[in-house]
Amino acid sequence: MIKVAIYKNAENMITGFSLSGHADYAEYGSDVVCAAVSALVINTINSIENFTSDKFRLEQDEKKGYIEFQVVSDLSSNASLLLNSLALGLHGIQEEYSEKYIRLSQEKHNN
Repeated sequence: MIKVAIYKNAENMITGFSLSGHADYAEYGSDVVCAAVSALVINTINSIENFTSDKFRLEQDEKKGYIEFQVVSDLSSNASLLLNSLALGLHGIQEEYSEKYIRLSQEKHNN
């Protein structure tokens, strides 16, 4: 199962996320849940890096299926939109494939 924690600040704005694990929906290379989550996450990080001036911290371990992303500067409206879009997409995947493969939670985080 992929476990996703969505980080929110005191103003209830998404400032980052962490995820770990593998969906195990299908065999490696054919797992559409893992592929969908990976595409959303990678695109969000790349978009924030290329289309905003927000500063962020990124930790990852591809073999363990772990990634943590946190905006460490003031959150721009563009980064906020991208992070909200990511959360929307992840919720859609969870609704489509169930919490057996992906489970989302929210955590209060301070920068």
